[in-house]
Amino acid sequence: MSSTVDAVPPSRAASPPPTTPPRQRPSYRLGRWDITYSPYLYIAPFFVLFGIFGLFPLLYTAYVSLFDYELLSGTKEFAGLENYRVLMADAQFWNAAYNTVGIFILSTVPQLIVALLLANLLNRQMRARTLLRMGILIPNITSVAAVGIIFALIFADRYGLINWLLGTVGVDPVAWRDNRYASWFAVAFMVDWRWTGYNALIYLGAMQAIPKDLYESASLDGASAWRQFWAITVPLIRPTILFTVIISTIGGFQIFTEPLMYGFGLVRGGADHQFQTLAMYIYERTFTGNAEYGYGSAMSWLLFMMIIIFALINFVLIRRSVKGDEK
Repeated sequence: MSSTVDAVPPSRAASPPPTTPPRQRPSYRLGRWDITYSPYLYIAPFFVLFGIFGLFPLLYTAYVSLFDYELLSGTKEFAGLENYRVLMADAQFWNAAYNTVGIFILSTVPQLIVALLLANLLNRQMRARTLLRMGILIPNITSVAAVGIIFALIFADRYGLINWLLGTVGVDPVAWRDNRYASWFAVAFMVDWRWTGYNALIYLGAMQAIPKDLYESASLDGASAWRQFWAITVPLIRPTILFTVIISTIGGFQIFTEPLMYGFGLVRGGADHQFQTLAMYIYERTFTGNAEYGYGSAMSWLLFMMIIIFALINFVLIRRSVKGDEK
């Protein structure tokens, strides 16, 4: 008689009892939390400070712009978009906007071009390069009030240095404060003197990151220094140029101290408001006279939108030029 052993089907085979995953140690959980959340904690102070000193004033200004709000009398009545409607018909506001754009163009375009050429010069091998690089930053660290007073005297109508130099070559004296465009030039010259060296150092830092092999190869191919500058240097530092253009746009539309000092501390910007900027007009309406807080807030928000529009226009133009070169 033979005995057989019944085989147990695999499906009925005894499976090992389920095992519970080991409990994670507290140090392991803390390590995971550190990797996940610590980056947010590191950047949190910036956002906290930005929310307190940047975002909140911005939103509160938008809120105040909807009210007829006078600081001296304490009047605060909801007006909706009335401040913006009145602002659209304010001839003095558009005069200040015209002055601001004019001074911005006269100061920013020459400033960035000269800064680019100056940075290219400082990027070459020359004696006392470090001293020259430090020297071009001196105007930027000089007190803007002192700069404004000095340039106000240099461009004085009667006994100014510029008019004296013009007289030596037979040119009639220029009314630097009474003439709109002459006053623009004087203020723009002051801005250029202060900020050209600053932008030149930014361009210089970008140029030093360009590999030297590119210039050596171009030299072997017979490219001149000027050709290398336009074909190699400028295309490779275009992101830096875009940065300086946007920063200059933001600063140019908010210009306040230079024309204020040029006008000897008067916010009206000349007898006929010929060099009054938007920032000066906002200050005049908000903190002098009836202290129209709501109207000044509406102007501030409109200035904010103008800065964004001009910055976007500059951004699009430079991006298009970059894509055109790539093609």
